[in-house]
Amino acid sequence: MARTELRHATGYANRLLLDLGATQSVSAHAEEHPALRWAQCGAMSLTGYPDEAPQMCPIPLACYADGIVAALGALRPGSRVSELDGAQLLGERAACANLRRAGDVAAGGSCRLLRVADDWIALNLARGSDWELLPAWLEAGPIGDWTGVAAALVKRTLGECLARARELGLPVAPLGHRPSNSPIAWCRQSARGDGVRSARAAEPLVIDLSSLWAGPLCAHLMQLMGARVIKVESCQRPDGLRQTGDGFYDLLNAGKASVALDFNQAAERSHLRSLLRHADIVIEASRPRALRQLGIVAEQILRENPGLTWISISGYGRLEPAANWVAFGDDGAVAGGLSQVLWDCTGRPMFCADAIADPLTGLHAALAAWTAFAQGGGRILSLALCDVVAHCVQFAGLGDAAAAQARARSWQRCVSANDIAPPHARARNRSASALGADTPEILAGLAH
Repeated sequence: MARTELRHATGYANRLLLDLGATQSVSAHAEEHPALRWAQCGAMSLTGYPDEAPQMCPIPLACYADGIVAALGALRPGSRVSELDGAQLLGERAACANLRRAGDVAAGGSCRLLRVADDWIALNLARGSDWELLPAWLEAGPIGDWTGVAAALVKRTLGECLARARELGLPVAPLGHRPSNSPIAWCRQSARGDGVRSARAAEPLVIDLSSLWAGPLCAHLMQLMGARVIKVESCQRPDGLRQTGDGFYDLLNAGKASVALDFNQAAERSHLRSLLRHADIVIEASRPRALRQLGIVAEQILRENPGLTWISISGYGRLEPAANWVAFGDDGAVAGGLSQVLWDCTGRPMFCADAIADPLTGLHAALAAWTAFAQGGGRILSLALCDVVAHCVQFAGLGDAAAAQARARSWQRCVSANDIAPPHARARNRSASALGADTPEILAGLAH
């Protein structure tokens, strides 16, 4: 079967546009079968255990990515964003870093699905500081490897593991999560300005305060739609992807102006506030308190710049207490229910593709940002990794485990071994700017 009348991509795109109040829509057209899109984009090859066949996902995530790219193209006809293969974006990090599927170990290696006394959890030790927190979390002596972590966890319940991890800022999520039957808001408006955007150029000025994947992808997509993007990083803690050397940072950030500031200096923080006051769109991807500690309060900036669209990307949103919980792409996908769907299909714990909550959220964020800008701005929009994934799962309409199993079996029959491709990335034609390369020019422009 090469075609389907279900039109998952078109249906999902138009649902999102309707949610955002956009007047544009994506025209119905012939679509490749969702199973083929999953196999062709590389996500299938990243799902499952290394010595076994790759796994089908019964949620049409690749089609959803295709649909969002089509929606972005509808918002900005003739822009370069229409040249993208949306599904391909899901596997570009893995392609650059040469990652492979590893079952209950995330492809990136830092996140694992582990048994606790009464359930399973995803634990992501992506930062060195996460390992340092393990003794306090598990009330044990020094723990230096995953074997020690697993041995300590089987003695503790899910409830106590989650509560203590969230208190300490460790990225932990329960595997056995299912989205509720109530509609899930993938994008929440947390504040509204008093006015709308004053007359400015049709191309927005985007200030990208984010790092790693979801936020930079959001800014990159808007750059392809014609936005001018300034990436702002801390001199002390620049984007961690800069150091990988695998080309993924360049893929997301080439063409963005680079500003580096020392946030320990009052004058540098003042420069940051000036940039935000001139922006049409701001993207930040950290817990809200991170910027507040620098004296940057989104609601205050919105009052000073009433036409601003502020995009807040986080693990669990801006509302307390979840605003203080930490998540990355792999555990965020587990929190949204994807590993539960795969458990329903296979009876085994496994991750879905590579940190897939990140590219999915970046795509959704770009759609929300450009739509809000076109509508005049004046709002703070919050997108949580877990909510975006849960919305994708819910939209698929699989009511129970039996439905997930049946669809997975049906879709598997649509795919041959020759259809399953490794993840692949776009050609990298240029490098991203060196850290702070454009700082003098940008700050001089602010002065005038």
